[in-house]
Amino acid sequence: MPEDPARRQDGAQQKPSALLRELLRVPGGEHVDLSAYKTDATPAGPEDKAAALAATARMAERLADLQDRLYASSTAGDRRRVLLVLQGVNTSGKSGAVKHVVGLVNPSGCRIKAFNAPTPEEKNHPFLWRITNALPQRGEIGIFDRSHYEDVTIARVRELVPRKQLGPRYAEINRFEEGLVKDGVTMVKVFLHISYEQQRRRLLARLDDPSKHWKFDPQDIEERAVWPDYQRAYGIALERCSTEAAPWYLVPSDRKWYRNWAVGKLLLEHLEALDPQYPEAEFDVDECRKRLVEMP
Repeated sequence: MPEDPARRQDGAQQKPSALLRELLRVPGGEHVDLSAYKTDATPAGPEDKAAALAATARMAERLADLQDRLYASSTAGDRRRVLLVLQGVNTSGKSGAVKHVVGLVNPSGCRIKAFNAPTPEEKNHPFLWRITNALPQRGEIGIFDRSHYEDVTIARVRELVPRKQLGPRYAEINRFEEGLVKDGVTMVKVFLHISYEQQRRRLLARLDDPSKHWKFDPQDIEERAVWPDYQRAYGIALERCSTEAAPWYLVPSDRKWYRNWAVGKLLLEHLEALDPQYPEAEFDVDECRKRLVEMP
């Protein structure tokens, strides 16, 4: 029997040694009520912002080493790669998480894609077409700011497709993701969970700062009017698409410092589980060294 979601998000109830991906994993196939998950919790996290910043910085060396090994192993035929999917309502911190995660690794080994409204060309293809075109290559870390889950969340709330077409998309997504996993993709799907009031504060902060006006869209106010609908839509997506092959992780994101630490930690844990290795040399190392030393 899965743990109660409210207790899962209570950091005081968790063992420090537990893997974060176990604590934040959303049980698949069960009703997901997002209101049962605390948005300001810090499960298994550092005690405060200062500690979180230090802990996040310490992850950088280990992440960089694992990323380097992942790329190196691909030169010897290893097909494995990682795809970090970030979803959440407006202001939940998707782009902020991208910035902080990329800051911990080598950007040249990352493939980053932000999915906005589909272009006319993309609308002429099945909804997974543009996702397929943006997937990471072997040895890379892919990062999606929004993803194919827009096609079962905003599409549901705004009725962009007939409901009879919407229902089958969840199973199609699951088959698609299972195929990716079989092909060597490790999926890290993260839902950034914030509160209604926290979103208000972040939107007001954008209005109060002229340097952030470009980030504000008046449509965000309209979207707040259907907040309960978005919560239900995301709950359905997490319920139907948190699978054994590609589970969802719910990160409480009212505290930005915890959000950034948690996303980095989830990525680190998955890379450690992959444990990529440098390929062995296919040449005589000693002979090559000897030739170089003896060369005038």
